[in-house]
This record gives sequence, structure tokens and C-alpha cells, in this order.
Amino acid sequence: MLMAHPAVLRNLVEQYVALRTLHAENGGTEVRRRMDDLAYTLCVSTGTRDVDAALIAARHRLPGARTTDDSVLTT
Repeated sequence: MLMAHPAVLRNLVEQYVALRTLHAENGGTEVRRRMDDLAYTLCVSTGTRDVDAALIAARHRLPGARTTDDSVLTT
């Protein structure tokens, strides 16, 4: 599988989080459409099928991520 450059992943994550906040405050159709585009790109870039998993995978690939952090697996 091709791996996205960490700078690309960081940018995608930052954009998605910013738009999610904007959508929560005043959710317009354009914001939602851009969020859907970013979610799709994140999923493709990380080899996942949903945006939550994509965000987790992207963050784990960023510089400084703790590779031994298994907090996602803890219930």
C-alpha cells in the first residue's frame, strides 16, 4: 500500500478537524461536502473505511506519534 507523506496527512487531519468544528457551529452544505471529500481522502490515504479509523491511523503515522500507544484498543 502506498503511504501518504506525513505532511499531507497532517494537513488532511487539520482541515477535517477544523471543518468538523465549523460544521458543528453552522453546518452548511458546502462545509459538509468538503468534509465528505476530506473523509474520503483520509480513508484512501490510510487504507481504512471510516473517517474515525482514518483519523486514528493518520495520527499514528505523524512524527512524534507514540507507536506503542494502544489506548484506542482499550474499552
